[in-house]
Amino acid sequence: MNIAVNQSTQAHAEAFRALHLRTGIFVVPNPWDAGSAKVFESLGFKALATTSGGVAFSFGRADGVSGVSRDEALQNAKDIINATNLPVSADLENGYGDSPEACAETILLAGKTGLAGGSIEDATGNPLNPIYTFEHAVERVKAAIKAAHSLPYPFTLTARAENLLHGKMDLKDTIRRLEAFADAGADVLFAPGLKTLEDMETVVKAVAPRPVNVIMGFPGSNITLDMLEDIGVKRVSVGSALLRAAYGAFFRGAEEIMQKGTFTFANDAKPYAEINELFKR
Repeated sequence: MNIAVNQSTQAHAEAFRALHLRTGIFVVPNPWDAGSAKVFESLGFKALATTSGGVAFSFGRADGVSGVSRDEALQNAKDIINATNLPVSADLENGYGDSPEACAETILLAGKTGLAGGSIEDATGNPLNPIYTFEHAVERVKAAIKAAHSLPYPFTLTARAENLLHGKMDLKDTIRRLEAFADAGADVLFAPGLKTLEDMETVVKAVAPRPVNVIMGFPGSNITLDMLEDIGVKRVSVGSALLRAAYGAFFRGAEEIMQKGTFTFANDAKPYAEINELFKR
């Protein structure tokens, strides 16, 4: 696949890579459309990453492997890229196929879209067998990395171990997979579902010096950004948490109308003029 790189893509990719190499932690929030991306940019975030859950919900679909097609996901990512001046990484689910070749093709298409990075996970989408075998998972990541390295700019590849999201509460196997992904050359390691600082620190130490992404925004946690930085976490994402927070306000407002016949929800709404002014930019 012949991929031309423009100056903007090159600059965004280099900026995204630099965030992972500099000292300190950073947050990469997860927009689900162009509007949410613009909000994040206006608040001063330095990079963005799409969320499969957020995108699926915004399309009125359930989340899950290929709940949104590859073409739809990449078009959504393109809309977000065009809406902001920030680097954008994409949640590329399981590469939209079981084979290493499918993963490689997805990374090349991501490069053609102008993404600064993307993630490949080891979840199959099959509830009866939710996680790829260790050997197959590693081969898939190797193929994705080879494709990423073939791009004419520094594409940041995140490799995800999904055990904890699929009921396999095996931290040892999760770390084994992350270590293998790191040895294969993944730029960032990510095990969504880690809930304690102790487990997060164990992962960070296991794959050091490769950067680790953790996901926050789950109920009941008092973990702060400073705490995460102290244990060596490099990158923090929030998945669909902010979309779900927005839907929480949406539901409360709609339920108030239906159940009480009142409209006090509007007291907490962002003023129309402020949103309209933001989207004029």
